[in-house]
Amino acid sequence: MSKKKQRTQKTLVEKILDKHQIAYQPLAFDTQTKGDVEQIVPHQNDDIAIYKTLVLTGNKTGPLVGVLPLDKHLSYKLLAQLSGNKKVKMVPLKDLQKTSGFEHGANSPIGIREQHNYPIYFDNQALEDGQIAVSAGKIGKSVLVDVQQIAQLVSGKFGSFAVDQPD
Repeated sequence: MSKKKQRTQKTLVEKILDKHQIAYQPLAFDTQTKGDVEQIVPHQNDDIAIYKTLVLTGNKTGPLVGVLPLDKHLSYKLLAQLSGNKKVKMVPLKDLQKTSGFEHGANSPIGIREQHNYPIYFDNQALEDGQIAVSAGKIGKSVLVDVQQIAQLVSGKFGSFAVDQPD
C-alpha cells in the first residue's frame, strides 16, 4: 500500500496573500456548532489577537465590512459615523453568503475585497496589536498577518468602533 502525502489545500485568502507576497502564518482553530452556525471555540489562544469580520449595510454606502477584536462588540453608531452613513445594520444571515461570498464564520476582509469592492474598516485596536488573525475564508482556518499590510491590500481605513458593551 502506498502512502500518499497529504497536502492541505490553500484557501482563496491564502492564495491572494501569496500572490501579493504578503507573509502570513496559517492557523487552525477548533470549532463548535451552535444551532445552524459553526463557530470558533473561544479563548484558545490568548496570545494571538483574533479578529472577526462583520458584514453590514449602510443607508448610503450599501455593503461595508467591519473588522474588530473577537471579544469586543460593534458600535453601530460609531461605524456609521466613520463610514459616512446615518445608520448601519448587519446583513441578515440568510443574505450573508450572497452579499459577501462567504458563509457565517468564514468572512475574511481579504476574500471579500477580492470579490467585491466594499469599504473595509479596521478598529484602531488592530494598530496596537500589530499582527492580527483573520479568517482564511474557511471555518476554523485563519491567517496571522501584519495589520498594515492587510489594510493596504484591502484599502482599509482605521477608526474606533469596537466597544466593551453593545449599543
